[in-house]
Amino acid sequence: MNLSYPRAMRALPALLLGLLLTACGEAEQQAQALAPTAFHPGDECHVCGMLIVDFPGPKGQAVESGGVKKFCSTAEMIGWWLQPENRHLQARLYVHDMGRSVWDQPDDEHLVEASSAYYVAGTRLKGAMGVVLASFADEQAAHALAAREGGRVLRFEEIDLDVLQLGAGVSDYQHAGH
Repeated sequence: MNLSYPRAMRALPALLLGLLLTACGEAEQQAQALAPTAFHPGDECHVCGMLIVDFPGPKGQAVESGGVKKFCSTAEMIGWWLQPENRHLQARLYVHDMGRSVWDQPDDEHLVEASSAYYVAGTRLKGAMGVVLASFADEQAAHALAAREGGRVLRFEEIDLDVLQLGAGVSDYQHAGH
């Protein structure tokens, strides 16, 4: 009686391992494809079309497999994201960590996932759009800014259209027509 496996059965573990490694490689490629990208001088805001780097304060971007949508402010990006037609997108949202950036020129090396960030709304700081939402990776840094510049600290899920509309007029640095 021969108890040896047929050649195809002996190859099955190697085949399964190969498929598993291929799937892991694809997942890693997809994660890299959804990583944040740098802002460049010619980048225009996906919502208003203004040149992004011409304005101070944190910016935002939505990265999906089809490309990157960049925004001149965190408020612009979140307002875009809150629109029902955008909620179904498989996008990763990123914002500048202002705890490690200079207000007038946020550092693209310090982009963090928007859903995990802390936001300060209602400050006296100037930004690209009417509402300024200063974004931070660290909660203590967000509270320090709120104590220094006014405003309140919010989490991503606490920001809705009412927050974005009520904050309008807080900043006097607005685009023409906004």
